[in-house]
Amino acid sequence: MNNKNITVLLTENIHKQAEIVLKELDFKIKRLNKAPSEKELVTNLKQVNVLCSRSRTHINKNVLLKSNLNCIGVFCIGVSQVDLKTACEKGVPVFNAPYGNTRSVAEMVIGLLVALSRSLFDHSQNLHKGIWSKSAEGCFELRGKTLGIIGYGNIGSQVSVLAEAFGMKTLYYDIVSKLPIGNAKPSFNLKNLLKNSDFVTLHVPDTPQTKKLIRKKEISWMKKGAYLINTSRGTVVDILALKQALKTKYLAGAAMDVFPIEPKSNQEEFRSPLQNMESTILTPHVGGSTEEAQLSIVFEVCKSLKRFLKTGSIQNSVNFPDLLVPAIEPKVTRVINIHKNQPGVLTEINKLVSRSGVNINSQYLATNEKVGYLIMDLEKKNVQKLAEKMSKLEVSIKTRVIV
Repeated sequence: MNNKNITVLLTENIHKQAEIVLKELDFKIKRLNKAPSEKELVTNLKQVNVLCSRSRTHINKNVLLKSNLNCIGVFCIGVSQVDLKTACEKGVPVFNAPYGNTRSVAEMVIGLLVALSRSLFDHSQNLHKGIWSKSAEGCFELRGKTLGIIGYGNIGSQVSVLAEAFGMKTLYYDIVSKLPIGNAKPSFNLKNLLKNSDFVTLHVPDTPQTKKLIRKKEISWMKKGAYLINTSRGTVVDILALKQALKTKYLAGAAMDVFPIEPKSNQEEFRSPLQNMESTILTPHVGGSTEEAQLSIVFEVCKSLKRFLKTGSIQNSVNFPDLLVPAIEPKVTRVINIHKNQPGVLTEINKLVSRSGVNINSQYLATNEKVGYLIMDLEKKNVQKLAEKMSKLEVSIKTRVIV
């Protein structure tokens, strides 16, 4: 596939640097500076090879079945908005930026810890109203306090390191065993972490298991006077249960950067039961919204897209087997075949190659439970005809030629 034949759709106001990088690769660029509805997305994906989106663009089964995408670039950490199973079955690898904004989110969490512990938000609001409320009551240092981290991944572990620099003790809980960094200590269960933490911060993905992970029961396990911070996903906290805990002063405060229902654009009004609650900081999903993070995400995702489109490499794809391959040598044509992972596929493909008389210079294969991903570097003679025959095999999902 020639780069000039590749069309990329950018949604949700993705950083302009992404357009610059992709244009340098001779890709055609289309922009949609909002999160499109399903109908809008299906319409805009006609004649599009690559979709670049963020967290508010929902790429469901219907969208995938009605498109002819080669790959998807998700310019954020989470990929819950993409139907990864259907994407895999359709032969569409998905690439994200698992590290791009981790530092930005971690720094914001530390800022929220300080703001909550010192009642900075309430003091600021009072001054804006002309109220001078200088007092040490209800204001505390972070030093010596315990921070409970739920989800000890890329962000949670960085929060742990930064919190220790403030003299905090750190506990963490994760469903996967993780090696502690610094003096962090693992908690054997969620209840133990909540009971022993002065501050609790959430860093988990949006999954059926994490939906309303923090409900009335879990809040009751927390220390009276503790604080809750959520910069992960809006579905993780039962907002009404949190509101009640804040209203009764069982919790001293909370900071929410994510919400179950969020506006699709800056023009849409935001509404939440937590609005106007005392000692409650609300921010508009800006944990990873720094210039540095957005640029880092752009380069991370664009690098993966470039590598896939130019060489077929699927290293770091979230829904395909991991496979890194070298650049294409001058005298060969690379054929990529994505097929159902079942016995006998390679035998069928190799029979076609043998009959075609095309010589194989090198071959690479990786599989997961759903698909097989085959790359063949072939002599240029009759390769297009061979690729067409491969694409017509019953087991084939998608066949692509890179020239």
